[in-house]
Amino acid sequence: MKCIVCVKQVPDTSGVVAVKEDGTMDRAAMATITNHDDLAAVEAALRIKDATGCKVVVVSMGPPPAEGMLRELLAMGCDEAVLVSAREFGGSDTYATSQILAAAIQAIDGDTAQVGPQIAEKLHLPQVSYVAEIAVENKAVTVKRLLEDGYMAIKVQTPCLLTCVKELNDARYMSVGGIMECYNKPLEIYNYETLKDDPLIDVDTIGLKGSPTNVYKSFSPPVKGAGMMMEGADKATVEKLVSILNDKHII
Repeated sequence: MKCIVCVKQVPDTSGVVAVKEDGTMDRAAMATITNHDDLAAVEAALRIKDATGCKVVVVSMGPPPAEGMLRELLAMGCDEAVLVSAREFGGSDTYATSQILAAAIQAIDGDTAQVGPQIAEKLHLPQVSYVAEIAVENKAVTVKRLLEDGYMAIKVQTPCLLTCVKELNDARYMSVGGIMECYNKPLEIYNYETLKDDPLIDVDTIGLKGSPTNVYKSFSPPVKGAGMMMEGADKATVEKLVSILNDKHII
């Protein structure tokens, strides 16, 4: 069995978000991190590897600096990494990105995939979203799908696609041995020339031209003001609270 995990390098929005004049994020001026939800998926794949001995391949679409993130995932225990990177892919929205990643996954292994729901549709794979627990037995996977008021238990045959929630697990740290070995593990670069012959790759369905949606504006979220604490359970405290809420037009 092979687990292919799609990971994304995203801007670290815990600090100030750098925005260009056109309203889009200036990614070059911001620190980047690995998407936390993607780390949960990587950890899930590594636990399956620990239990079954399967191979774990991480795939990311992004600029050349994303190689550093992939090396860190190799140091965590992943076996192989693929960076999908080309100017022709720039400006892709989720639809165009799914076209490109589906083609990359077919190039890696035509029998399995583990990326977003749009990829599952393009690769005709069964999919389960919001997965909070995974158990693998032979060629079947049993998962707990997170709902608003509980869980749904689902059993699905492989190959399949799962999208994970951050509650699934806590990602492991890189090991010293893993750091020493990560540069000896294979990391391939898939550019436009690598994927152009795939039927999913078409100039009209990738990049900015192939993206039916675009970002209108990016901005830093407003800083929350300090909260107000009130002590006491007497009538005067309640009346004061009601007065404050009235003044703020909350009630």
